[in-house]
Amino acid sequence: MTNLGRLGLVVLALLTGCVAQSARKPAFKPIPARVATAPESAQQPALPQPPQPTPAAPVLIEPGHDATWVSFDEWSQQNGFNRPRRISLHPLKCVIETPRGLLSVEAGRDMMQWNGTEVQLGFIPFARNGVLFVHALDVRKNMIPLLLEQAALPRPGRIIVLDPGHGGRNTGARSIHDGVFEKDLTLDIALRLKPLLEARGWKVYLTRTNDVDVPLTARVAFADEKRADLFLSLHLNSAHPSQRESGIETYCLTPAGMPSNLTRGFEDSPVNTYPNNNYDTQNLQYAVRIHRALVQLGVSRDRGVRRARFLGVLRGQNRPAVLVEAGYLSNPDEARRLADPAFRQTLAEAIASALE
Repeated sequence: MTNLGRLGLVVLALLTGCVAQSARKPAFKPIPARVATAPESAQQPALPQPPQPTPAAPVLIEPGHDATWVSFDEWSQQNGFNRPRRISLHPLKCVIETPRGLLSVEAGRDMMQWNGTEVQLGFIPFARNGVLFVHALDVRKNMIPLLLEQAALPRPGRIIVLDPGHGGRNTGARSIHDGVFEKDLTLDIALRLKPLLEARGWKVYLTRTNDVDVPLTARVAFADEKRADLFLSLHLNSAHPSQRESGIETYCLTPAGMPSNLTRGFEDSPVNTYPNNNYDTQNLQYAVRIHRALVQLGVSRDRGVRRARFLGVLRGQNRPAVLVEAGYLSNPDEARRLADPAFRQTLAEAIASALE
């Protein structure tokens, strides 16, 4: 073979190797969600990637830990969800469909909706140049927990501690309808709830079974002693002397780095962490489940799942913990319903159904 022929074969071999190597390269690399460090720096989003098929059990991608504000569109698509539908432009409101349900976020509103249930955000979303931005902590602590598998339901012998709020000299709110105290109504609801949960496989303990004042620290210690898997504190609300406020609120502990939705004059430092913050994900999952069941009774306004740090009965818990405010004793209509034993039984049944 001539030298020219040999040279041709070498060139052909090199070209063939390059083509094979090129064929092994990925078609494209996913583009990470762009972030803005503050509302002033929000920019136009890049052109959207082609829609990806929604996985049956998505591995949810969190914003980078240096992210502050995240493009809702790009984060959604990066996780394989459909491009958010714009259901309102002024203000900008977007909805995404996920394997577990519908998530709705609106610029300028501190509540998101998860399958129609109101959930309080830590930071108010904003729109810039037609792009909706949400805070990275809200993605991590409010959105992703609801898109994941829900908290484990009771196995045989699973333990729950029910905490009827107040007791003894600590009367709590007073009904505008008949003058009955909150402490008596919460105990009645807990006593109705106990056999319903036992029938569903829970082992149930009450922090009090009569009219005694149990310190908050003792309630936490009681749950520790019983090695509870879940702690549920039962309360009723009041806005006295106003009679206008109504509805159901459900609370869990505020995650670190996030402001609380309610402080009641207590110091609220985002840098503080508590034992119960180890259960941020399960707290929210249980809270949403219980809250939705109560709201679906259709008789009370949905005031949302909310966050607070001053609730000492929650923050020291070494387990998932939720506090329910099941109505306003200062509202004439709700006070009248709560005075009815049949309605209190209905509340207990709704909570039990949420935990089966």
